[in-house]
Amino acid sequence: MSENRISLGRAENRVAVAKTYKLYIGGAFPRSESGRSYPVVDHKGAFLANAAQGSRKDARDAVAAARKAFPGWSGATAYNRGQVLFRVAEVLEGRREQFTAEVAACEGVAAKKAQSLVDAAIDRWVWYAGWTDKVATVLGASNPVAGPYFSFSVPEPTGVVAVLAPQQSSLLGLISVVAPVIATGNTAVVVTSQDRPLPAVTLAEVLATSDVPGGVVNVLTGRTAEIAPWLASHADVNAVDLTGAPESTRADLERAAAGTVKRVLRARPSEDFTREPDLARLRAFLETKTVWHPIGV
Repeated sequence: MSENRISLGRAENRVAVAKTYKLYIGGAFPRSESGRSYPVVDHKGAFLANAAQGSRKDARDAVAAARKAFPGWSGATAYNRGQVLFRVAEVLEGRREQFTAEVAACEGVAAKKAQSLVDAAIDRWVWYAGWTDKVATVLGASNPVAGPYFSFSVPEPTGVVAVLAPQQSSLLGLISVVAPVIATGNTAVVVTSQDRPLPAVTLAEVLATSDVPGGVVNVLTGRTAEIAPWLASHADVNAVDLTGAPESTRADLERAAAGTVKRVLRARPSEDFTREPDLARLRAFLETKTVWHPIGV
């Protein structure tokens, strides 16, 4: 009988379970509809994984998922959105070691530096989570008017935002551009760093196992220059963040976005994501609605 027992302590001959990196659309993890993938290597050129190479069809599916999720997410109370975002930070904290290893491999930094970047990314997420129920007070106003009226200016989410994630900062930069979009009630279609996508896919797994509704954040891996034009010209995308756009394509993307009157957040040269954030990215994808109401009615 003892010969048939499984030895739990012996793993010399165990075959590791290889991970398949997929897209994240509408709360699910599909492969690219094209069936394509591309190799991801570390800073020394060593193979890390094959990532799905997203296509135009994948981008369209992601936009449809983001649009479907928008009414529920924007209609949730700001306090509830803050709770959901804080839950994401809790799960991020629990996978801190995995993120550290992926950031170290992708960005070619020492383990200690990678750990500090991961810690900063988690703290950055918490920072934006805390602003969900405060931004309306800070950016809104009760306007003085000459007449028997109340006049209020209230910030509201823009809608579906296409985010071209930073190319170099695989996690801290990614969170710095995604968190403010959804904290203010928008939904997002994110095109990850082309060469450093693995932390973004792991972040998608965190979102899927947190309380973030499917479709609020959709993650596409692949060639940024291939996917970005379809998002910039898509009529159901309301705004686009060009942070991670190749410099040679930015003018063309701005022109494409102008065709459907999108909001455009231009890339900042050599943006340092380790600096303390401000309200600029929270403000970037908000529309201000002014309401008038007669006094005494």
